[in-house]
Amino acid sequence: MRKSKPKKRVLLPDPKFNDTLVTQFVNNLMLDGKKSIAYTIFYSALDLMKDKAEKEGKPALEMWKKALENITPSVEVKSRRVGGATFQVPTEIRSERKVSYSMKNMILFARKRSGKSMAEKLSAEIVAAYNQEGGAYKKKEDMHKMAEANRAFAHFRF
Repeated sequence: MRKSKPKKRVLLPDPKFNDTLVTQFVNNLMLDGKKSIAYTIFYSALDLMKDKAEKEGKPALEMWKKALENITPSVEVKSRRVGGATFQVPTEIRSERKVSYSMKNMILFARKRSGKSMAEKLSAEIVAAYNQEGGAYKKKEDMHKMAEANRAFAHFRF
């Protein structure tokens, strides 16, 4: 490569939980640079699911982290052209990309949900992901099925 890799930006931890993972999630949730609104949405979503989290005996933040873990894919398929044919080659995903992928999927499927506010939609999606159901979890399962179906082309890995 001609250019060097850009340096990773250091994320500051969020004010309430002092966690950089929350900051990364809020940055993905944010629209048009409205970070305070994104924080409000996230914190109110955790407040909405607090009673469900107490039934499980866990704090809401732990429930959110477990939900993220449940929808984090480990393999993906990449298109690889070999001799005029295009193959879907299963490859491992880097750890940063895994987390980013799961966050973006959770937000995407929360936005698609029906509900009053974004906080309600997000809390519903978090609970669904925690229970291993919902759109984001289904997307992860589909990715894994696709990789499993194309396992024969793993030797084309680049």
